[in-house]
This record gives sequence, C-alpha cells and structure tokens, in this order.
Amino acid sequence: MRNLRLWRVAGLVLVLAAAPATAVASPTTFTLGSAVNASGPSLFAGCPFGSDPDANPPSVVYENTAIEPFVAVNPTNHSNIIGVYQQDRWSDGGAHGLVAARSFDGGTSWARNFAEFSQCSDNAATPYTSPFPRATDPWVSFDSNGTAYQISLGITSASLTLSGIEVSTSTNGGTTWGVPVRVITDDDPIFFNDKESITGDWRPTAGAGKAYATWIRGDLPGWDSISIVGASHSFAYRGLPMFSKTVDGGATWSAPVPMVKSNIYAQGNQIAVLPDGTLVNIYGALFKGSGVQPSNQAFWGAVRSTNGGKTWGGPIKIAELNTALLTNPDIPNPTSLDQTVRAGDYLPDVAVDPNTGTLYMVFADSIGGGINHVKLTKSTNGGKTWTTPTDVTRTGSTTHSFNGTVEVTADGTVAVLYYDFRNNTPDPGLPTNVWLTHSHDGGATWTEQPVYGAFNMENAPVARGWFLGDYMGMAAVGNDLILFFGVATGTNDSADVIAIRANR
Repeated sequence: MRNLRLWRVAGLVLVLAAAPATAVASPTTFTLGSAVNASGPSLFAGCPFGSDPDANPPSVVYENTAIEPFVAVNPTNHSNIIGVYQQDRWSDGGAHGLVAARSFDGGTSWARNFAEFSQCSDNAATPYTSPFPRATDPWVSFDSNGTAYQISLGITSASLTLSGIEVSTSTNGGTTWGVPVRVITDDDPIFFNDKESITGDWRPTAGAGKAYATWIRGDLPGWDSISIVGASHSFAYRGLPMFSKTVDGGATWSAPVPMVKSNIYAQGNQIAVLPDGTLVNIYGALFKGSGVQPSNQAFWGAVRSTNGGKTWGGPIKIAELNTALLTNPDIPNPTSLDQTVRAGDYLPDVAVDPNTGTLYMVFADSIGGGINHVKLTKSTNGGKTWTTPTDVTRTGSTTHSFNGTVEVTADGTVAVLYYDFRNNTPDPGLPTNVWLTHSHDGGATWTEQPVYGAFNMENAPVARGWFLGDYMGMAAVGNDLILFFGVATGTNDSADVIAIRANR
C-alpha cells in the first residue's frame, strides 16, 4: 500500500531519474515444473465493504484479481507451503481481503482460505470483528517449529484515516488461522502505518516461537501544534522504521518502537535473522522529511541489533538509491502514472545463507537513461559493510527489469526472480516475462533461465499504473525453489498468482 504521500515518491523517482518455459537439467540448472494457478475465484465476491464515496476519481474494485504474492515453506515439512496475496484489488489502495493458499504436496495443488484481516473476511463464528474495510501488503513466514505468521496492513481507504498492523498465526500448515492480534492502530493520517513485513526466526531450537514484524510509521514532532497544511509540507515529517516481536508464537507482541528516531523516511523494511541471532533490517531511505530536497541523499540502508531488537545501531549506507520511473517502453514519456507500470521500485529484498550468514540484497537501480535493472549486493560480516552492487540480469540496457526477489537454498545457491520487458515489440501490448537467475559461487557468476511468459502487462489492474504488486515471492525447499508470482491473464484488469516448482 503506497501511502498518502505517493505523489512525493513518484516525484522522487522522476528526479532520481503465458506458458512456462522448460529447462535442460544440469548441475547448475533448475528443472521447472508445470505452472499451477495458486489463486482462484474470489472468496469475497460481492462484498459490500471497502468503497470510498469521497474518492476522486471514484474507487474501482477489480473482483477476481489476485496480486502481490509472497510465499514461505514450512521448515518442519517441506511439502507444506503457504502463499498469500491480495484478493480483489481496489484502484486506489488495498483489497477486499488477503487470501492464504496452502499446499501439502510441495506446490502441486493448492487450497485457499483467509484470516480475518478485513470486513470482507469477518467470520461470524468468532468474537472478532475487523474495523478495516480493506487489507493490503500480504506477507507470511514460518519460525523454526513450523508456526506460520501472516501479517496484514488494515486500512479504511487510500486516505489512511485508519491504519493498523495485525498478525494471524497457524500451527497446522495454514489449514486454519487464529483470530488476528493487533500490533498497532492509528486513526490519524499523520501517523499512517504502511508496508509491513514479518520474519519468523528460522534458527533450529533458538527460533521456536519467535517472529519479528517491521513497517514504516509516519511521525511529525510537534504535530499537535501544526496545521494539516503545514504538516503536509513540513521537512520534519518522517517515516520511522518500526519493530515489534513475539516470543510466544504470536500470542502477544512487544510494544512497537522505532529502530531509528532520526529525520528519515525508511520504506520497505525487512528483517533478516543471522545464525548468531543478530537482526538486520534493510530499507530504502527515500528522503528526509516530506519534501524532496536537492540536498537530501536517498540510499539503501540497514540497521543491526545484536540483542533481539532491544536496541539498534545507527544507519548503515549500503548503496545510493537511484530508481527510475518504471515506464512502458511504448510510452516513454507518460503524462500520468496510469501510463506507467507500478512495482516495488523503492523496495529492497533480502535473504541470508543459513550456513555462512552471508546476506544478499536485491533492489532496483537506474543504469542510465531512466532504465531500472535488478542489482545485487552482499555482506559477509553481518550487514556492517556491503559489496558494490552488480547487475544480475541479462536484460538489455534499453528496457527495465524489476520486482527482484532473492533466496538462498540449503546448498548455498543464490537465486533471483524478476520481470522484464526484453521481448517487447512495437506491436500493441507490453509482453512481460518472468526470469530466474542463479549463482553457485556466491554471486561471482550467474546462469539465467526463462520461467514464464510472455503475458501482456497492459491487462493488469490499473492502480496508479498497471499493477501486479510491489513484490513477488520465492522460497527455498531444501535445494529446490518454489516460485510464486503474479501475471495478467488475457483480459483487461486481470491477474492470477502462479506457482512453479524449480527442482535441482
């Protein structure tokens, strides 16, 4: 969910300006299984909640669309996989609800249900009633004993007059979900909550019952004496990276606290757990305050905690943030965001090698001429220092690659999944492909494989751009991978979530 200052982020990027393919098996190649539709018909069809009568332009709900997928594998049963996604996307933010797809056969087949994160997903049989007309930003993760944690951002509408972070847990592989536990709620758009993620502690024995939630929360010192107009233009306005954790399997959560209290706007927070228990949170520092000032430096950053999140060190600069507007190659000079592709151009992704503790992070970076490519950097000292980012794609220099996600398998293989437009032509439509690239030497060399496509991105739902989500999912299944991504499916404003098993 992009917050009420979306136009400032859009201004920043301007300033900083379908069938699966097959693969030949080899020691360094994945063999791709069949593409399976992990989504299905809407579980919330006809839901009357979520409309915004004050929206201009009017809100539009795209029923039967499934976007922004994420996926996790149960460490106690690798046949058990849970993927989550937005169901029935609204044009101006959020969805009718979040759906959880579960598999007990390694991704061959999927069943679907949901937690009570929105009014459309209320269950009359429980005592809980959701206050949120919409839900967004799905994320799921397992701890080491197989408890699954599903997190949601609940909102009223794009205005974010009410926003809150909730977590629901499952101890039976996603077959059922518990009543959500509220981590935080705010009813003032100054203190908006946005773009949450959750990380289960994967460490055997030590990680049992532990998980870490993080998100961005708006803040403005002295806000109660500043007018709403003044607040919207204040250079003191900030977005703080927040932290809360559970040590009892999600029954209770610690009081939310900011990891950094400086004047920073830290978006896309995501925590990685190192083998020694160190927590490393990565993010994109988009700007200082609510104004895009020439003196501000945008960067990809990290903060570390060596005591379970009680205290955090100062920001560590990983690399400069140089994302470009994600343009349709056929519309190089768009006149509105609706003529662009909306994706996670300001969100990083991180993975840790459980054997060595090496961290790998991917992000979008302009390679010149207003083109984004997926780049990777790594840290071998717990996030204290990072290598010079390198382009891990074979995407041409005149077209975008984007929505990169990274994972490390049990044998240390580093894999990156992403979209690109390399097969676009002057013909109508925007052919889009999904690619998998992987390294078996710590990122020194890479092998690329086609995964899926091409599909027409211009058939995706329009939500301030053609939109399949700010991210997609990939998770290790031992030495194998489960790929979990969104595609447009052949008609206008359509989207499904596809799962493919990649075996070694």
